[in-house]
Amino acid sequence: MEENKPKTGKFALNFGTITGIVGVVFAIMLFVMDMHYEQGAGVQITQTVILALGIVIGIMQYKKANEGLLDISDALKVGAGVALIAGIIGLLWFFTLSNVLEPEYMDKMYEIGKVKAMEQNPNLTAEQIDQGIEMQKKFAWISYPVILIINVVIGLVVGLIAGLAMKKQEAAY
Repeated sequence: MEENKPKTGKFALNFGTITGIVGVVFAIMLFVMDMHYEQGAGVQITQTVILALGIVIGIMQYKKANEGLLDISDALKVGAGVALIAGIIGLLWFFTLSNVLEPEYMDKMYEIGKVKAMEQNPNLTAEQIDQGIEMQKKFAWISYPVILIINVVIGLVVGLIAGLAMKKQEAAY
């Protein structure tokens, strides 16, 4: 049986690409509707559900191709792989959005953050808020690997849950 086992990487790549494309389509929809500055819970939940569904469907298809058998380790590999590929595609979209389609995107995001900070912390001066924003600008590059790490962690958690739910091993006898 071991020599006929499908490769987890193939499923991670295929379903990660599909999931990433669906996520980008959602982001393009937000962009077209001029809602791409929305960072509310609804947008975040929708993005997480898209990722989780892509992972679960990828694991289900892997199990189907593996004659109905699934190890938790394979579910974790597929889950993390799907999340990583989808995250890379999502970052490519974000890079395109913030550097090509709307070069002033990050400046607008900082301005929105400044307004929120003033509303939430009326004791802060405008100078203190500006200093905080300048610090954010210096370390903005850190967000890219952090986003990938968070995606992979989500992939591992969803992969573990799906793996435990769908686990089926070959009979020992």
